[in-house]
Amino acid sequence: MALTLLRHAALHPKDQKRYNGWTDLPVDPSRFDPDAAAPLCRLHFDHIYSSDLARCRETLMLMGITGFTTDARLREVRFKAHIEGLCFEEVHRRRDFDETLLEDHRLWHRYICAESYDAFGRRIGSFLADLPQNREILVCTHGGVIYQILRHLRMPMQQVGYLDWIRIETYGL
Repeated sequence: MALTLLRHAALHPKDQKRYNGWTDLPVDPSRFDPDAAAPLCRLHFDHIYSSDLARCRETLMLMGITGFTTDARLREVRFKAHIEGLCFEEVHRRRDFDETLLEDHRLWHRYICAESYDAFGRRIGSFLADLPQNREILVCTHGGVIYQILRHLRMPMQQVGYLDWIRIETYGL
C-alpha cells in the first residue's frame, strides 16, 4: 500500500521557473533523464494516474508507461491570466506587487491564482478520496499538486524537482 507522487519531466528551459498552471506545455525530450526515472520504472503499480496536461502524459510515455488514466483534477493550480507564464521576477516587477504578500501562503495564492486555495484543496481532496485503497499507486502530476497532496495528508513539505518522486508507504485518506 503506497502512493508514489512523481513530478513531470523538465520543460524547455524557456518555460521553466514560470507560473505555467494550465498552459499545456510539452516536456523537453532532450532533457529527459532515463537514469533518474529507472528506479521508479522497476516498481509495480496497480494504478497509474496522470494530469491530463501534456507534460505529465509525455513524462509517463518517455518512461515507457502507456497504461495510465488521465484526470483533470491533477492539473496544476489555475493561475490568473495576467500571471500565467510569468516568472517570479516578472511578477515581482508588477505595480500591484507587495512584498507582504510573500509572508502568508494564502495571501500569495490569492494574488497569483484564479482558483481559490480552498477550491484547489477540494479538487485534490476529491481525487484522493476516489483512489482505490490497499493498492500501489503512481501519480504523475505538477509540483503544486504534490505540495497540496502532502498538505492534505499532513506530510512534511519537500522540494520536488523535475522527475523527483515521493513514496508514501502508508497513507490514509
